[in-house]
Amino acid sequence: MKKLALLAALVGLSCSFNTYAKEDQSAVIERIKPYGSVCVQGKECSVKAPVAAAAAPAGGEPRSGEQVYTAVCAGCHGAGVMGAPKYGTADWAPRKAKGMATLYDHAIKGFNSMPAKGGCAACPDEEIKAAVDYMAK
Repeated sequence: MKKLALLAALVGLSCSFNTYAKEDQSAVIERIKPYGSVCVQGKECSVKAPVAAAAAPAGGEPRSGEQVYTAVCAGCHGAGVMGAPKYGTADWAPRKAKGMATLYDHAIKGFNSMPAKGGCAACPDEEIKAAVDYMAK
């Protein structure tokens, strides 16, 4: 009796595996495909991935420190990610004591875990400095 029950269970499992094996492969590929794509200039791209709008519009006025902070800096400095000094806290006091020139240099060139310009390579230095001024006030 136990052998019969075991055989029935194995047959049931085998049938259920066959059901998944027959699943439409295009549905599986769609479900597990990576998000986004990389497009090389001069090559045709079939998928247009969204691009983060961190840089100022061409020909426009530079953004304010608050606008740059919101668009670029808040992700880390709002939560203190990896030791980033949080906006509006005393975390900035020892950093300001080193001088604004040092803060600007660290923000533009990168420092510790922070990448250069906070990862916004297209942001002009003047906008990064405005964001530093905004955060350190």
